[in-house]
Amino acid sequence: MFRTVVRSHIRLAKHLQPSSLRTESQWLRTQCRAASTFDYKDPLQLRNLLEDEEIAIASTAKEYSQQKLLPRVLAAYRDENFDKSILKEMGEAGFLGATITGYGCAGVSDVAMGLITKEVERVDSGYRSALSVQSSLSMGAIHDFGTEELKEQFLPKMAKGTVVGCFGLTEPNHGSDPGSMETTARVDPNREGMYLLSGSKTWITNSPIADVLIVWAKLDGKIRGFLVERDRCPPGTLETPAIKNKTGLRASITGMIHMDNVPVPKEFMFPDVEGLRGPFACLNNARYGIAWGTMGALEDCIERAREYSLSRKQFKGNPLAKYQLIQKKLADAVTDATFGLLACVQVGRLKEQGLLVPEMISMIKRQNCDRSLAHARHLQEIFGGNAVADEYHIGRHVANLFVAQTYEGQSDIHSLILGRAITGVQAFC
Repeated sequence: MFRTVVRSHIRLAKHLQPSSLRTESQWLRTQCRAASTFDYKDPLQLRNLLEDEEIAIASTAKEYSQQKLLPRVLAAYRDENFDKSILKEMGEAGFLGATITGYGCAGVSDVAMGLITKEVERVDSGYRSALSVQSSLSMGAIHDFGTEELKEQFLPKMAKGTVVGCFGLTEPNHGSDPGSMETTARVDPNREGMYLLSGSKTWITNSPIADVLIVWAKLDGKIRGFLVERDRCPPGTLETPAIKNKTGLRASITGMIHMDNVPVPKEFMFPDVEGLRGPFACLNNARYGIAWGTMGALEDCIERAREYSLSRKQFKGNPLAKYQLIQKKLADAVTDATFGLLACVQVGRLKEQGLLVPEMISMIKRQNCDRSLAHARHLQEIFGGNAVADEYHIGRHVANLFVAQTYEGQSDIHSLILGRAITGVQAFC
């Protein structure tokens, strides 16, 4: 029953709009407009910038995340175990590839998708990472660059979470410099219409459990995208070992991709994109989701730190919340979380209108990752020694947010992207 309700809510944007949901959304708007007191959970009334459907979708994503993800996150993080059934749950809820229209996807707004990622990462960055890789990177690559045959073959199953995807760009020797990739593709000399892929990728979310691997490789010196279907690979040609003993993102699964003459049919190569334009377009969609998601993690840190500071009594029986340094930490965090979310909404609206430029993504990804990590670390201090106990959750968020600040363009790299746009001078080389 729960999953049925979730799916009906997420499909509001393009399909049914039950009157009960419209009534609920209108009531929430009325309450927000009528409020005469400051609401630290929505200080600048961001809710008034959202459509009714987006409010309903956010409510559904929050309900799913808090009821289905939160109860199992501590065990997942302790055991470094990702439950693959989560992707099927997300598929049933309509979260996977949610901005795609058709192919079994929900076709919601970019802002609605951002709200989903925020609620998922409010529980854990690892869960949002699994969602982003499946949706923005894997499904997004197939939708934007694949043939119609590839879209029809894979997107409906990936939207349900029954087929898992991953995105192979980063290599052991090339992280922030993907143009220097060493993975190669060559024409199979013995079979017409086949390519052979060789090389290694690393730090690839979902790779150990992926059925479909999006791999970027150099063909005749030009970067091309290929869809590798695991079941088509002969024994010994493809290995995807997990990377264990991580100190962050332990609730998601990360691995490598080792290829030794992996055969790929010609029709499984993306036909009309070459160079870094393809992978960067996919990454920008994922970075947009990260900018939203990190604000969700920060919101959870704020809520937990606030509750702890009100309940913890120190110095003559006063709550920690009484003291100036504690209040300043909370005020700083709430301010940056609010500004960060407003920026996400603005960029989302520009994205929907076709007015987005990549530097906008760099700005919000860099800023929101940096500020969420900095504030999470400051809020961690409120807990004192208790911060290292995972039952308080904040230490897990801090570890995760360091990774979010690092992957898909570390903040310094996005600084250089912005610097180039500001000055017109290339600083990468």
